[in-house]
Amino acid sequence: MTGQDGAAGIIADLVKTQAGVDLPVRLRLWDGSEAGPEGAPVLIVRSPRALRQLLWRPGELGLARAYISGDLDVDGDLTDGLRRVRAAAQAPGGGARPRAAPLLGPALAAVRAVTRLKVPLWPPPAPPACELRVSGRRHSRARDQAVIAGHYDLPAAFYQLILDPSMAYSCAWWTIADTLAGAQRAKLELISRKLDLEPGSRLLDLGCGWGSLTVHAAGHHQARVTAVTLSSEQGGYVRQRVRGLGLTDRAEVRIQDYRDPLGTNYDAIASVEMGEHVGAAQYPRFCATLHRLLKPGGRLLIQQMSRRGRAPGGGAFIESYIAPDMHMRPVGETVRLIENAGFEVIDVQAMREHYARTIRAWLDNFEANLPEITKLLTTEQVRVWRLYLAGGALAFEEGRMGVDQILAVRPDR
Repeated sequence: MTGQDGAAGIIADLVKTQAGVDLPVRLRLWDGSEAGPEGAPVLIVRSPRALRQLLWRPGELGLARAYISGDLDVDGDLTDGLRRVRAAAQAPGGGARPRAAPLLGPALAAVRAVTRLKVPLWPPPAPPACELRVSGRRHSRARDQAVIAGHYDLPAAFYQLILDPSMAYSCAWWTIADTLAGAQRAKLELISRKLDLEPGSRLLDLGCGWGSLTVHAAGHHQARVTAVTLSSEQGGYVRQRVRGLGLTDRAEVRIQDYRDPLGTNYDAIASVEMGEHVGAAQYPRFCATLHRLLKPGGRLLIQQMSRRGRAPGGGAFIESYIAPDMHMRPVGETVRLIENAGFEVIDVQAMREHYARTIRAWLDNFEANLPEITKLLTTEQVRVWRLYLAGGALAFEEGRMGVDQILAVRPDR
């Protein structure tokens, strides 16, 4: 069937009547029917289970679960498909919820449509097996450990396939560089210059990731680095790198919580995209800890993602599959918290456009190395990462998320 016939026609009518927009993508359902604009990315609904996912979890999480489970797929550019759907939802009259009884009317209409399609509503579909499930008090040590392990304790070989050779898993700095490796080198050197690293400088690399800054600072600037991560996979990998490069006399790697003893009197501290995992309630204590660890006159650089509005966690998909307890805030609020801890903030540098380009480069590497990646991850995990990278690039492209380098000094009284 083609056109507005069959199951696709029923769904197209539902979108039109309830959301007030035409389908932004082409829709192809399990019965062969199609609807929507020609030439657009094709959203393939392979099974009625996809509709059950959306009925039980309307919105972003239901769509993500249907895609990750393979009941929903995209034929064409996934990023373009996501971009079109968001644009349609934000168009005048598109997806706006009435204030009174916001979901009752659309829910009843959806149930009627699914009934016409003879899709069973019960039982609720099980979520994909790779969905992260953490318990305990938010940002307790045990819960933080579980959250970090859920995302970062994948094999290092997987990250090697999507990152640059330095293994920098953070926003690059695309100035004169036209390759991911060059842009990451530029970012590492930018941080080193801002921290005024020189031979013998004591640097605390807090949330060291896969060791890109640790290796750069110890190898290129002869700094003495203490690298800290909560991920056992990352810690083991960075220790191997340090040994292999002959840097054990200048770099120490610790697998521990930032709240555990770390020494004091550091000349410089870098926290590159770790602060998002600290949490709102814990952030003042985090800043106070950084102030205590840094010597008077020492420099602090925090590279951190930001977000405006009422969704500090990054959305239902991120919170369910990537970082359950992530918290972001407007950059001005982070600056205020750093200043409240006793720092003088001397520079804030926005890098939002650079992150969109960085993540697109990671996605290109992901697709180019897909045969090797499928040997390391499950089918569901592969789909999680494709959705994560495509959606992440789009979030920075559209300005829904930002990232900034904040440079501060502990005043020398």
